Amino acid sequence: MDTLQALRVFVRTLELGSLSAAAREFGTTQPTVSKWLAQLERQLRVRLFERSTRGLSPTEQGQRFHADAKRILEQFDAAVGDVQGMTGQAAGLLRINAPVALGQFRINAMVQRFMADHPAIDVELILNDRFVDLVEEGVDVAFRLGGTLPPDAIGRHLATVPRFLVAAPAYLARRGVPGVPGALSAHDVVRFAWTPGNTVELFREDEQVRVPTSSRFRVNNALAIREALVLGSGIGVCPDWLVRDLLDSGELVRVLDGWAARPQDLTLLYPSRQFQPLRTRLFIDFAVGQFAALAGFGRVQG
Repeated sequence: MDTLQALRVFVRTLELGSLSAAAREFGTTQPTVSKWLAQLERQLRVRLFERSTRGLSPTEQGQRFHADAKRILEQFDAAVGDVQGMTGQAAGLLRINAPVALGQFRINAMVQRFMADHPAIDVELILNDRFVDLVEEGVDVAFRLGGTLPPDAIGRHLATVPRFLVAAPAYLARRGVPGVPGALSAHDVVRFAWTPGNTVELFREDEQVRVPTSSRFRVNNALAIREALVLGSGIGVCPDWLVRDLLDSGELVRVLDGWAARPQDLTLLYPSRQFQPLRTRLFIDFAVGQFAALAGFGRVQG
């Protein structure tokens, strides 16, 4: 039996809470996962899980063994990383999570460049707009735009992202150009579907205003907002990186120049743990360098 593989299967099965979820993650079948766990239990002479028709739950011994097994795996991965670092070789699977639009628009190309530099590293890029649990879902690094960061993760601040109002020239020609923030109430505001309320909060130096607005169109995808604005659907609050090329080409223009929405912090998160594989450390350093050179992300902080 491959003891290290069995330990990995055990750790992830406990964290995911089901054999089927662990099987999907390891690219195998549920009976195979069950077989590995049974072999590990026989080797340890300890029952790690209680099995019932409702599923499986860790025994007291299983819960205690989980912490030790995870520490062993982290130490092994760190040792491998150190050895690989001596030879300049890094290998293995790196799982990255990012918001959908940021992932499609920026991270995907960044990952391709990283993989070209490190041909022995495989990458699984998971794009969604929810806050994933890094440990539960086996994510090595995750990009976060704004929001409250989880207490059990370490964050590396990458950039402060400016956000402001934009619209298509055709829309402004048809509906007029708002001269003051209060004039937004007479316009269609394209909004992210999950944004609470119907107000737009704007800042200019020491001034702050909250303007009630109406939204005929809401959508839960930033790239769809970008397209809707180009098509003349209204005025929208957008991060600089999402529309910088459209502003440069003139397809979109700033509205209420001088006023801006609250900026977003872009943070790279990774599980709070002492040991990191070399591939993870390499990607974190690579991402910091990449964002330092990308337009639309403000000043990158170390």
